[in-house]
Amino acid sequence: MATTARASLKKQLYDPDLKRERESLPLGEFVYKRVRGAIQDGVYPPGSRLREEEIAQYVGVSRTPVREALRLLHAHGLVENTSGRGLAVTELDRGQVLELYAMRELLEGAAARLAAQFASRPEIEALEHALDACRGETSDPALAARANRAFHEVIYQAAHNRYLVQSLDRLSDALALLPRTTYEVPGRAEAAAEEHLSILNAIAARDPDAAEQHARHHIQEARRHRIHLLFSR
Repeated sequence: MATTARASLKKQLYDPDLKRERESLPLGEFVYKRVRGAIQDGVYPPGSRLREEEIAQYVGVSRTPVREALRLLHAHGLVENTSGRGLAVTELDRGQVLELYAMRELLEGAAARLAAQFASRPEIEALEHALDACRGETSDPALAARANRAFHEVIYQAAHNRYLVQSLDRLSDALALLPRTTYEVPGRAEAAAEEHLSILNAIAARDPDAAEQHARHHIQEARRHRIHLLFSR
């Protein structure tokens, strides 16, 4: 895991977009976003230990902003104190996972409904590009999951409701704690892309009821496959 983490986090030092982000954010917040991204990408799976010195070395910062980042991760529930092991990525039980999907269905439905009402033409075009990315990443589960997150993030912004976005951001933190990805299920990536298309068409048609319905159906399908993964572990 250490080698994978090193490759993932160190690579970010040479990414031009991330370099700009590093220059524009307080270091603690920058490190927080990078480690959260590593958790989302499965570099640090649930239960894995986070070592302060290791993260500082890989990201190329002192330990002070790493401590700040770990405090933020703890406050957001992404890491927890473990007996004798320090901080580790939080592990969710099955009940928490089902509660998470129940809330996700409600919030994603609301975001799609608002996007159908308030999305601008450029935002709809951004959704089209995000959908193209989803269709192009069906063979790799990790890349498919990343493309899926990007598609949903465009919907969140197109909803134009800062309070909903804040709630969805916190929900995204919890989603990062789910082991594996439902895109590991054969055929799920292709089916999800078609579900995304239905959501996009409803938003473009300015049909809030249909947009919410399709968004909720999409999450219901994600939950069904998540349950399959949970019980097949």
